[in-house]
Amino acid sequence: MSTPEKTTTPETTTTGAPAGPDETPGAGDLLVAGLRRTLDGRWHAVRDTVREQIDRPDLLPDPSRTLAQARARSLEEMQALAERGFAAAGFGADHGGTGDIGASITAIEMLGYADLSLMVKAGVQWGLFGGAVENLGTARHHERYVADIIDLDLLGCFAMTETGHGSNVQELETTATYDADTREFVIDSPTPSARKDYIGGAAEHATVAAVFAQLITAAPGAEPEGHGVHCFVVPIRDADGNDLPGVTTGDCGYKGGLAGVDNGRISFDHVRIPAENLLNRYGDVEADGTYRSPIDNVNKRFFTMLGTLIRGRVSVGATAGAAARKALTLATRYGLVRRQFDAPDTDDEILILDYLGHQRKLLPLIAKSYAIACAQNELTAELHEVQSSTDTGAEHSTRQRELESAAAGLKAYSTWHASHSINVAREACGGAGYLDENQLSILRGDIDVFTTFEGDNTVLTQLVAKELLSAYADDVRGLSAGGWVRFVAGMARDVVAEKTAVRQVVQTLLDSSDEDTEESALTDRATQIRLLRNREDHLVRTCAQRLRRARDDDNDAFEVFNNAQDHLLKVGRAHTERVVLEAFVQAIDDCDSRAAATLLSTVCDLFVYSALEDDLAWFLMHRHVSVERAKAIRRGVNELCLQLRPHARALVDAFGVPEGLLSAPMLDHG
Repeated sequence: MSTPEKTTTPETTTTGAPAGPDETPGAGDLLVAGLRRTLDGRWHAVRDTVREQIDRPDLLPDPSRTLAQARARSLEEMQALAERGFAAAGFGADHGGTGDIGASITAIEMLGYADLSLMVKAGVQWGLFGGAVENLGTARHHERYVADIIDLDLLGCFAMTETGHGSNVQELETTATYDADTREFVIDSPTPSARKDYIGGAAEHATVAAVFAQLITAAPGAEPEGHGVHCFVVPIRDADGNDLPGVTTGDCGYKGGLAGVDNGRISFDHVRIPAENLLNRYGDVEADGTYRSPIDNVNKRFFTMLGTLIRGRVSVGATAGAAARKALTLATRYGLVRRQFDAPDTDDEILILDYLGHQRKLLPLIAKSYAIACAQNELTAELHEVQSSTDTGAEHSTRQRELESAAAGLKAYSTWHASHSINVAREACGGAGYLDENQLSILRGDIDVFTTFEGDNTVLTQLVAKELLSAYADDVRGLSAGGWVRFVAGMARDVVAEKTAVRQVVQTLLDSSDEDTEESALTDRATQIRLLRNREDHLVRTCAQRLRRARDDDNDAFEVFNNAQDHLLKVGRAHTERVVLEAFVQAIDDCDSRAAATLLSTVCDLFVYSALEDDLAWFLMHRHVSVERAKAIRRGVNELCLQLRPHARALVDAFGVPEGLLSAPMLDHG
């Protein structure tokens, strides 16, 4: 472990190459390779292949393009990806793909180094629209659509969000009413707020939509009945790009970023589609109108359907991490060439990265990027295993639930980090960072929406906390805020959140260390883990007690929930941060390069010290650290930044952003 209390600045890199203050490119190649291997993870070969394919400056967004030109360019580049078989990994081998889910997510993530519009456009076509057909459809849909989706012969969009409902998907207003006389579904937008909104591809390119709507049908002799949200394949345009009868599309126009994505709106006026256009894996309607489903409970059926579409959420978090790494690479390289103010006793000005204030801006965010990348690799691997499995038993169901919670937490954590990091990187480059030619201003606009699409971050963080407090109980899913509070209030007196099995490397560290976090060294990894675990446990316990006491006083259930929402969000964030740390610890333990592992250990220290510093008020208020320890944490951040300063270039080079995508005139002359 590194010891920030005894800071030394290395005279050489781990490989023995000179470690001068501006670290020339190429120094420490073996070290960089070791770091990159850890960051690249299980699908490292996929990353290298995509790096080679996207190492082209012409892939970068060009702000001089008109909206129409930017959209056309995105589609053109998507077609080039399709010709190289880019999308095949995301679809089953028996449907025309290769069935390598982890490779598919990894490839999409790498597009975050190029153009986020291209990533979003590809994600909508192959991940969301294609994923709906793949995961919610059956053989008839796979045979009819999948090959054309992979090859872009069928361009689609994912029409879930409505003007009036985004996060609350269960209450979507669009209806799909079955007509037994014609064997058709009638798709309708009954209110203005039922309009499908912000839909990528809907403004221009998509000819078909995967439409989420309330399925309504009547069994023989019975009244029509709703069976919850289902997904339908609905044609929206003809071959000439004209709206089909009953369909009205609109253009969202200029946005805060992502110029290459044609976001639009769709309304339906009693549009008829064949009954077989229902994606019927989890629910179907017989010819006479009788509804059938392998899952009787409407809430369980709904969440099972959404759970199969989790790839989009995982991909968004992964790509945001890539965008943050790129921004930090640009800002760090700029900090290694830009000089400001004379050094004492010399005519040379000082490199801005030699200022502690500048190091504090960038190095903690680089450390957090490393931690998030390791956690993302684990999440991608778990998604691959769960969705590749043919098991349908209780253990598989539990893994799916845990996966959904982990994906929600990490998506929020990663996208918030990306948004913050890109903004800090822009500021760290001063006026140069504000010029579009240096990419950061464009990247800042493009990343902004990542915090709210594929799940609003506040809602997702709250979801993580609710899952912890309800101990993954099936009957809590789908409850209103009030119903959920009543559930928690009725639980056993000693609330203990269900925990996933402790990984062996973490358990070994905990078993061999002092349980008293105040007496043990702050640089001790087990102490760091305990501090984050203790925070999480404290928050879960006190939140549950707070909810129970409020309910015991017969307060309104929604008021109880609403008044505790800040506490819930704190629970979700604390849990995810602890999970990220433990994933980083595991990655360091798995690292094959001793030199890389040593440096990663120091990076991990900075991640922990920075996390503690960011939440120092809470740790002090709840007496989890003393005032003296709090001071040591702040000093430790400074000292760790000084330790890592000589390795700054190596740390960002290890991110592996293709050189062609780091085109920025500011790096040429500082």
